[in-house]
Amino acid sequence: MPVHKYTYRGSARTAWFYKFNLPGSTRESRHIIRGWGFATKKAAEDAERDRYADELQKIEAAKASVGVAAPVPKTLATLLEEFFAQHATERLAPKTIERYHQLAAYLAPELLAMPVAEITPLYLAREWGRLLKSGGHHRRTMEARLLSAKTVRHVAGLLSSAFARAIRWGLVSTNPVTNSEPPHVKKHRGIALTPEQQAVVLESASGPWCMAAFLEVAAATGARRGEVLALRWSDIHGGDVVITRSLTQTKGGLEFKVPKTEDSVRPVSLPTSTLAALDQHRQKQATFRVQFGPDYRADLDLIFANPNGTPLKPNSISSTVSLLFRKLQQPKGASLHSLRHTHASLLLADGVDLATVSERLGHSSVRVTADVYSHAIRGRDQDAARRWDKLMRPNGGSREEPTRVN
Repeated sequence: MPVHKYTYRGSARTAWFYKFNLPGSTRESRHIIRGWGFATKKAAEDAERDRYADELQKIEAAKASVGVAAPVPKTLATLLEEFFAQHATERLAPKTIERYHQLAAYLAPELLAMPVAEITPLYLAREWGRLLKSGGHHRRTMEARLLSAKTVRHVAGLLSSAFARAIRWGLVSTNPVTNSEPPHVKKHRGIALTPEQQAVVLESASGPWCMAAFLEVAAATGARRGEVLALRWSDIHGGDVVITRSLTQTKGGLEFKVPKTEDSVRPVSLPTSTLAALDQHRQKQATFRVQFGPDYRADLDLIFANPNGTPLKPNSISSTVSLLFRKLQQPKGASLHSLRHTHASLLLADGVDLATVSERLGHSSVRVTADVYSHAIRGRDQDAARRWDKLMRPNGGSREEPTRVN
C-alpha cells in the first residue's frame, strides 16, 4: 500500500500520510483509515504496517468473540465496542454511528483502558477538563488544540448512552456521567431570515441545475436536508408530499434511511406556488431523461437529482447553499438549515398553532418545538393579552380607567 506526500498550505514544509481500506469492505461499508504528519516516507510506511496489522487483529478478535457466550465487556473500550455492535448499529442512523466513532476517538487511552466498574464521576470530570484544554488537534500541524464545550458535551452524551446500556446489561449499577458535570453549552438560537431575505435567496439560486426548485421546496415545507433530497415523484399526492425517508452521507457513501416507526412518516401540504415550481422543474428534468435514455436512473424516481437521475450529495448541497448565502451577504452563519428555522419562525409569528408547526417539522413532540422556538412564542404574548381582552368584552365595550390617587 503506497504512502503519500503533502505540503502544508502557505509553507514549503512537507509531510507524509497513509490511508487504506480494510480487506473485504465494499463501496458502501468501507471505512478509510488514515494517519498523518509523518516526517519521512519510511516513518509513514512503518506506521501504516503496524496500524494495518493492528486493525486485522481487531477484526479477528471480534470474529472470535461473536456469540452468546462471548466475554462481557470489562473496560470502557470494550463497552463502547459492545455498544456499537449490539445497540448503535441496530437502532441508529449510519451518520450518527459515524459521528459516535469520531467522538469516541477523542477519549484518552488511559480512560478507555479502565475497568468499567471503576470509572467514577471524578475520572470523567478530569476527562472533560482535558478535552476542553487539549482534546483535539490541528489538521495541518497535528498539534493539540482545545475542543468546544459543545463537542465535549456530545462526548459525554455518547458515554452516558453507553453506560445506560451497561446498566440494562447488568454490567454496572450507576451511570457515572450523571454527576460528572460536563460543560454547559450556551443555547444557540437559530438564524431566521425575513421574507424579503428568503425571496432574494430563492431568486438567486445557483449551483446544481435543480437548486432553485430544491430551495423552494425546502423553504415551503421546513423539511430537513436529507428528507428533501430523498423525495420521489411518487411521494406527491395531490397537494401533499409524504416524507417517508431521508438521504444520508457518510464516508461509506450515500444511503436512503427509512424510519423505524410509522410515526416518523408525515404528509406535508404544499403551497400552490410550490406545486407550480415543481411542475416546471419536472418538465426540465424530462429533457435529461430523454438525453440520457436508458442510462437515466428512472428507477430511483428522485425529484432532486443529478442530470442522470442519481442522488445528489447532501454535504455538497449544504456547502453550495452556504456559499450562496455569503455571496448574497445574508446574516452571518446562515445556512441551509436556516430555511427550516425560517419556516417555523414565520408560521408561529403569523399565528399558526404550535402543534401544526411541530407536525410539519417532524419533531418527536410539541415540547421539542416549544423549546427550540420559545422566542417566537414569547413574542406573541402581547397579542394573547389583546385577544383575552376581546374575549372578555365581545361587544367592544371598554372598562373605565382606574382612578389614580395622588
